[in-house]
Amino acid sequence: MLTGLFAALILTATAYLPRIPTANGYVHIGDALIYLAASVLPLPQAAVAAGMGGFLADVLTGYGHWAPFTLIIKACLTLSFTAVKPTLWCGRNIFAAIAAFPITVGGYYAAAWLMTGSALAPLAEVPANALQAGASLVIYLTLANRLDKAGFKAYLSHLTGSPPNRRL
Repeated sequence: MLTGLFAALILTATAYLPRIPTANGYVHIGDALIYLAASVLPLPQAAVAAGMGGFLADVLTGYGHWAPFTLIIKACLTLSFTAVKPTLWCGRNIFAAIAAFPITVGGYYAAAWLMTGSALAPLAEVPANALQAGASLVIYLTLANRLDKAGFKAYLSHLTGSPPNRRL
């Protein structure tokens, strides 16, 4: 249930919330919700929510040619996060949000290189991808801090019936 909810939130934040158009796509805040999902859901479910939310956003916004790459890149963003800690704001998740920066920038650079056959052309999108990763980092850290103060993980564990320090 939560996997589908997070996939829908990621899709919405990626495709429909304010975005900044770029030459090959757009900058969005959906990655911040991917980081949140990865801090709440077990790894397999977080990867599915992230990949499917991003994939569907690409398909629904006319960027279907990016969708297979997005599926893989967004799922990879979840690999370093942990949902085991009782809070979202913890050393591992802060590190993971920072580690997501090279995954986003490098992943989309490699995808563009494969699509264009040029190592030079994808460099034009590096600043936009860096902006997206940086903005998502700031939004996630702010959101994690606020949600921890509100007792979000404890409340969520109450709803799901699992202790806050265990994987859902």
